[in-house]
Amino acid sequence: MRALLVFVLFLLSTVAFLDRTNISIAGVALAQEYGLTQVQLGWVFSAFLIGYAGFQIPAGWLAVRLGPRNVLTLGVLWWGVFTGLTAIVSPTAGHALLALILVRFGLGVGESVIYPAANQFVARWVPVHERGKANGWIFAGVGAGAGLTPPLLNAIVESHGWRASFWFCAVVGCIVGLVWYVAARDRPDEHPRVSDAELEHIRAGIDAATPAARPPIPWRRIFANRDVWALTISYFTFGYVVWIFFSWFFIYLAEARGLNLKTSALYSMLPFIAMTICCLLGGVINDAVVKRHGLRWGRCGLPVVALLLTAIFLALGSMADSAGVATVILAGGAGAIYLSQSAYWSVTADFAGPHAGVVAGVMNMGCQVGGAITASLTPWIAAEFGWKSAFFVAAALAVIGAFAWLLVDPTRHLDQPGLEQ
Repeated sequence: MRALLVFVLFLLSTVAFLDRTNISIAGVALAQEYGLTQVQLGWVFSAFLIGYAGFQIPAGWLAVRLGPRNVLTLGVLWWGVFTGLTAIVSPTAGHALLALILVRFGLGVGESVIYPAANQFVARWVPVHERGKANGWIFAGVGAGAGLTPPLLNAIVESHGWRASFWFCAVVGCIVGLVWYVAARDRPDEHPRVSDAELEHIRAGIDAATPAARPPIPWRRIFANRDVWALTISYFTFGYVVWIFFSWFFIYLAEARGLNLKTSALYSMLPFIAMTICCLLGGVINDAVVKRHGLRWGRCGLPVVALLLTAIFLALGSMADSAGVATVILAGGAGAIYLSQSAYWSVTADFAGPHAGVVAGVMNMGCQVGGAITASLTPWIAAEFGWKSAFFVAAALAVIGAFAWLLVDPTRHLDQPGLEQ
């Protein structure tokens, strides 16, 4: 049953990224209709991420208090509504740009619950030695959703206009949200289809620091914790890098590399295919190294290597003369960074225990702040200094993110005394 629910979370993750990256495909047509510059379009991109980042901690708190089942269901229905509202904003209305920004901000608020709630689910349902693979599947939905976006939504945009793509995403999201509500329960002992054998297996593999009761949230300990800050800084750099692909890669290929929209849609799938494959692979490697060498090497060693590889790929890809070669190398960078994805979320479940949703929300806030900055800063750097410089800045941040992982120790539980130091 836990495997089935992880798969439903994979579907929710796919839909979430379909809903948030659809605007990058519709962005060219939307900008023309509304008369937006690339910088103004970047404001619309950033509005989503500001809403998403700003509500990460409340989302984690809600996931702890109300449970992942209800919080995720309400969140999916919320973001389905705001996805539809994006298509309603009229370009002839006064302050149309402001309306788009507010709608995308609202979408970000709704989507903020998905990964803190999913992490709370993992902490309650998934044994420690299976968390890498579980998070690998959940976050493979990121690559799958973003990878489906270019060909699928480009076809809808060409056939029915850009607004139809938002209506499609809204309907799909609501359907999957209802499937989650019917299938899920907050804890394995509450689910009628969990067998006694599975329940015993889950209980044996869940850390003893994860009690069934709801302990008070140690806010001071969380915000003074070295591991939380190191993960948040590293995930900030992760978010900066990946949101170049989510928000600007399609436009980069079309405008900087001179590809037509159809070719751009096909080429822009490559980073997201790489993300999906490497996210699953990273989860498997993560659990395998944990089993052989322990939590410290398993959770921390892989992301250090992955982020350093990412920096190399970004630097080399940006210097390639051929659009095809550049796309393949940059896709390698997108794949490399997603080798580390499951480690971020597994390690928070490992050391935060019953507070996993809140700690994950703090960490993910850093990621989305990085994404919000890159959504607006990247086009400015590209305009002033060229796209090569934009990718070099991302590569430098990836190196910083790798070194931040050296400060993380998943064996130090958040509830242990003295961890504020």
